[in-house]
Amino acid sequence: MKIGFIVNDLLNEQLPSSTVQMALTASRMGHEVWLAGVGDFVYNCDELVHAHARSVAHGDFEDQKSYYAAICSEGALRKRITVDDLDILMLRNDPAQDIQSSWAQHAAIVFGRTAMRHGVIVLNDPDGLSKAINKMYFQHFPKEVRVEKVITRTFSEIERFYEKHGRTIILKPLMGSAGRSVFFVQPSDAANLHQMADAIFRDGYAIAEEYMPEARRGDTRLFLMNGVPLQIDGVYCAFRRIPGGEDIRANIHAGARAEPAEVTDAMLRLAEIVRPKLVQDGMFLVGLDIVGEKLLEVNLFSPGGLHHQEIFRGVDFSRRVIEALEKKVLYAKYYRGNFDNVEMNTL
Repeated sequence: MKIGFIVNDLLNEQLPSSTVQMALTASRMGHEVWLAGVGDFVYNCDELVHAHARSVAHGDFEDQKSYYAAICSEGALRKRITVDDLDILMLRNDPAQDIQSSWAQHAAIVFGRTAMRHGVIVLNDPDGLSKAINKMYFQHFPKEVRVEKVITRTFSEIERFYEKHGRTIILKPLMGSAGRSVFFVQPSDAANLHQMADAIFRDGYAIAEEYMPEARRGDTRLFLMNGVPLQIDGVYCAFRRIPGGEDIRANIHAGARAEPAEVTDAMLRLAEIVRPKLVQDGMFLVGLDIVGEKLLEVNLFSPGGLHHQEIFRGVDFSRRVIEALEKKVLYAKYYRGNFDNVEMNTL
């Protein structure tokens, strides 16, 4: 199997990285693996999609750190590959990280959509991802799974929402990730509310969101693959994210820590409620962030944390993901185009 992984900036990928872990696992399983960034695509006069990508020979890499060092080294194989010749193209870039570079936010979607024309299986589906380019996508899920919120660039709307919810809310950007520009606004912050809102308005729309006290104790990220909870022999791919100190953000890159998670019936119920929409939009690998009986986020572009269960319970979910990709390549071979890319994402 020939597989390509697209990240924001290949030489500046932050470790630990689920993408690098999946690439390493695929390499260990004997597959041809290429990695590239969103700025490395080429659409040539031959009407094919190419990319300036990197790979390394199959080797005995101890962990993702040593594998990534080899990818970034002078000794890595650097080649202008033909993306259309790949079996699988995984779009693992996060557009929110490129908020200052508008060209980069849609690049992987645009080139991935073009590569689909020649039979490349692109995951997650580019058309589905284009609908989810910001957090407004979350509003397409049933009201039962969502916390109450308002999305606006008008301060009076935020102020009204703040008062309605007892002067305790979460304020964050519509386009964002990794906990950047997220404010926990309390009654004592009333005098600074306008300043907080303005900090977000500079980059676009703001979300004022109902605060859930349970979030103080962290949230649970539950992975779905092919539209259903990812699990091996009854062990679910999930972990708890515990905020650090007084910080309410449960983002690992913002200082939170990871702990083992217990997956409850309520979490599985949420996963079942959102499943039809995820299948409809061709979402292969998804991370649900859950607090209590509500969803805080649906992570579609590059959900991270696959490696935590290997650390906690010795279960290798990266291998299970690559095995799922192998099956998709076989399905494509057997049925010769009878299934479109959206269907292939969740078969």
